[in-house]
Amino acid sequence: MNKNQYKKPFVIAEIGCNHKGDIEIAKELIKIAKIFCNVDAVKFQKRNNKELLTDEQYNHPHPNPSNSYGETYGLHREFLEFTVQQHAELKQYCEQIGVIYSTSVWDVTSAKEIASLQPSFIKIPSACNNNFEMLEWLCDNYMGEIHISTGMTTKEEIERLVQFFMEKKRNKDVVLYNCTSGYPVPFEDVCLLDIVLLLENYKDKVKHIGFSGHHLGIAVDVAAFTLGAPIIERHYTIDRTWKGTDHAASLEPMGLRKLTRDLNAVHNALTYKSEDILPIEKIQRAKFKKRNIFE
Repeated sequence: MNKNQYKKPFVIAEIGCNHKGDIEIAKELIKIAKIFCNVDAVKFQKRNNKELLTDEQYNHPHPNPSNSYGETYGLHREFLEFTVQQHAELKQYCEQIGVIYSTSVWDVTSAKEIASLQPSFIKIPSACNNNFEMLEWLCDNYMGEIHISTGMTTKEEIERLVQFFMEKKRNKDVVLYNCTSGYPVPFEDVCLLDIVLLLENYKDKVKHIGFSGHHLGIAVDVAAFTLGAPIIERHYTIDRTWKGTDHAASLEPMGLRKLTRDLNAVHNALTYKSEDILPIEKIQRAKFKKRNIFE
């Protein structure tokens, strides 16, 4: 049996807010991700900060002032935010160069705005996977895939999430991601074997199991794919030294390019031999293998 039993890897470059609030940088990130890194999709973020944050949170200084783009955390977030019209422009640009556009949504207003653009999938970040008002609206009004991260989420909460989507008859549109919420995450906290648990519990209930990594390097992602998570999401930036919270936990273009290369190589290697002696081996066998004395 030579058929590859593993689904082809699907790589998402999470640009998030690594564009620094500049749409031209965002387009440059898209172009590099597609042309140089060979990813399948890019992903941004959309937040309505007045809805998402309390007045105290909005007006409080950024916890790390060196990463802030505003005098308060709210103004910092507003600086990094694109309008729905700008997201439409980014989606159109993605379509022009042949890469899938998506966005994580953090609140009901943002979910409605991004759903109006009809992307093929919308992501729910770990921080918002208990916002059932938003999830219900998406189930009832958005027909694309719903991708959900499970960082900082208990097993009971994951079970409740899956049951919710089953009740809404949308579970087959769900991609459930193994994730540890940290920036960056040390290897001992990645907990890759949770992928096995997600597969055991939900493989037949959801569309796919994915992996969203915030670690360093690319070896872990290859292992995640081999364990059965074909959808791999990584934060991505042009320069890890840029100002901002997520750059340090992001891959630069060469790292992302190597990741897609390695995932595709491993996918091609995960097969059974089609015959005991492959054609590539026959010449070597004739040259090096001694005659069996029992023949």
